[in-house]
Amino acid sequence: MGEACVYLQGMEQLNWQEYLALKKIDAQAYRQGSPGQYVEFERQFMQMHPDSFTAHKLFLINEIRRSYPLLPLSENKNS
Repeated sequence: MGEACVYLQGMEQLNWQEYLALKKIDAQAYRQGSPGQYVEFERQFMQMHPDSFTAHKLFLINEIRRSYPLLPLSENKNS
């Protein structure tokens, strides 16, 4: 799928992968571990403001973050 981007008022565009990184979610691991949900959430993300998406999916985002945490660079290098 192409670059998923939304525009924030007064800010640069924010794509799906950047949003996941802001939420401390490893996009690659999430895409591989739950591809159906990943694609569906990306589609929904494109249709609403990131704040609205977060409000609608807050509990699911927290669950996804626990399942696919984005590790700090220092921890990724040790793996």
